[in-house]
Amino acid sequence: MIQLSQLSKSFGERVLLDNVTWQIDDRERVGLSGPNGAGKTTLLKMLAGLEEPDAGVVVKPNGLTIGYLPQDGLTHSGHTLKDEASLAFVDLLDMRREIAALEDRLGHDDASDAEHETMLSRYSELQEAFRRGEGYSIDLKVTTVLRGLGFTPEDFDRPTEAFSGGWQMRIALARLLLGRPGLLLLDEPTNHLDLDARNWLEEYLSEYPHAVILVSHDRFFLDAVVTRLPEIGLRTLTDYHGNYTAYLRERDERMERLRQQKRDQDDEIERMQAFINRFRYQATKAAQVQSRIKMLEKVIPIEIPPERKRVHFHFPHCAKSGRMVLELKHVRKSYGPHRVFRSVNLHIERGDRIALIGPNGAGKSTLMRMLAAVESPDGGTRTEGHQVVTQYFAQDEATRLDPTLTVYQTLAGDSPIHMVPHIRTILGGFLFSGDDVEKSVRVLSGGERTRLAVARMLLRPANTLLLDEPTNHLDLDSKDVLLEALEDFGGTLIFVSHDRYFVDKLATKVIEIGGGDAIVYPGTYEELLWSRKERAAIAEAKQAAAPPKIPERREPARPRTPAAASAAAPKLTATYEQKKRLDAEARKRRREEDARRRRIQELETRIAEREEAIKALEASMSAPGFYENHEAARPVLDRHQALMWEVGNLMNQWEALQTDTEV
Repeated sequence: MIQLSQLSKSFGERVLLDNVTWQIDDRERVGLSGPNGAGKTTLLKMLAGLEEPDAGVVVKPNGLTIGYLPQDGLTHSGHTLKDEASLAFVDLLDMRREIAALEDRLGHDDASDAEHETMLSRYSELQEAFRRGEGYSIDLKVTTVLRGLGFTPEDFDRPTEAFSGGWQMRIALARLLLGRPGLLLLDEPTNHLDLDARNWLEEYLSEYPHAVILVSHDRFFLDAVVTRLPEIGLRTLTDYHGNYTAYLRERDERMERLRQQKRDQDDEIERMQAFINRFRYQATKAAQVQSRIKMLEKVIPIEIPPERKRVHFHFPHCAKSGRMVLELKHVRKSYGPHRVFRSVNLHIERGDRIALIGPNGAGKSTLMRMLAAVESPDGGTRTEGHQVVTQYFAQDEATRLDPTLTVYQTLAGDSPIHMVPHIRTILGGFLFSGDDVEKSVRVLSGGERTRLAVARMLLRPANTLLLDEPTNHLDLDSKDVLLEALEDFGGTLIFVSHDRYFVDKLATKVIEIGGGDAIVYPGTYEELLWSRKERAAIAEAKQAAAPPKIPERREPARPRTPAAASAAAPKLTATYEQKKRLDAEARKRRREEDARRRRIQELETRIAEREEAIKALEASMSAPGFYENHEAARPVLDRHQALMWEVGNLMNQWEALQTDTEV
């Protein structure tokens, strides 16, 4: 589908790619791998046509559409959110406007018969093209993608300029996904997504009908989405097939083979060189010496990528806290008219490992600041336990570094004496090596500052860690350093992260933020998702099987204490849930299948009825003199348009149910 042919790219003396030939086929989902600075973003830009190679060409088929999402920097203005997202269908929108204009023009009687016939022909042609392009489903598609990426219906009519930087990138991503380009290029698409939006994007890309090339530092996302991982390194691309886990395994095996080949080659070179040195001046061995000299000249040294250093680190010792670490009782918080929390009760004990989850803007960072005593609640109490030593890592921690210090001084200033000898090792684990440690903080990029802030955190003694998105801007190796340190941490951990792998590895309890509440769920995030799916499937099956019922109008009970909140949370004990599922599995499957078939039959009936109505209307619209009476024609045209939209939506529902049946 798209090919790199003898491609080369350099920046000064630094060669990123040298004479690389590589291709990607349609429907492949490719994740670019390689250390920071290897050239992943540069390659995406060359594929997008935004940057030129020094030599070679990017071969693309005629008519290929390419969509590119950079890491950040995109803004939108001048439209509402829904209108901006709908611009992905600009051709269909133009078609819709032309259809409306023709309908209006046909309603006037000042056109000649020839012009009238021409307009009718064009109108019919546009209607068919609009239908084939699924124009009647534009609103449904826009709503689905915007909701999937975390926007609410209340956001749809807001001007795009009212959204912050992270939401601006979501708007750009929504337009790209709706446009469905033939080649989708995504540079860190999950950077600005919360967990629910990330999970939705994972499913969307897994079913994307065209080719995808992406860069991501989210291990779980790569595992779920990509089917191929080319690694950029040593001026070339090395292909690995499978997901990220398979890539790690195959890469380790390949590196071991390369190292053995390198050792064998070095031994052979050493033997030949020893022979040359020993017999160089013996006439009887001259021919053999010359033969070995020529052989050495032809040897192409095997290159091995620099071995990635694994830094193993433990937090400095800190005295153990009391059993109760932090407690919130009836905590309220608002910003102006916006109420974030109405009455939150939390009880956190020593050793808890808690992940805060919820959509962006729900109040996760606000809760973290109140737990850290950085911000006070409007009402209620915060109680801190005995001998609790907290360390709070804010979202903007990188901006709090002293710009006048060097990288090394930043860590040395906060480090316990016994940790000073380990500073350079820790910095190396976060990609600061050699002269980098003497750089001024002032000249560091945003990502480098974040890595430095995380490294500094690892040197401060604490028994309670409050971490607000510590993995932002970290590469996979740096995440591994932090993850291993936190896995070994013996204190209490409360954190916010949109990295699914990070959350799955660390959290043994989940607090979901939203709707003014903070609800505690015992168990891991994976167990929570599994429980949600089970409950949703059961509820859907019950709804499909039961007759419609008018619900009672009453306020739902809401937990008022930590104990009540925990009791209200769904039980996530896997053994019990699995047993219940096995007991009901056959009955539920039959019920779901019966409900699906009834729904398909109902949709087919409704579609047929509306298609008959459309045919009748089109017969009326084709009658001589129909457009001469504008007032009489307008209701017919409006009804025709409404029916076409309705058929489009019904067809989408029917196709979705058919797909479920096939699966």
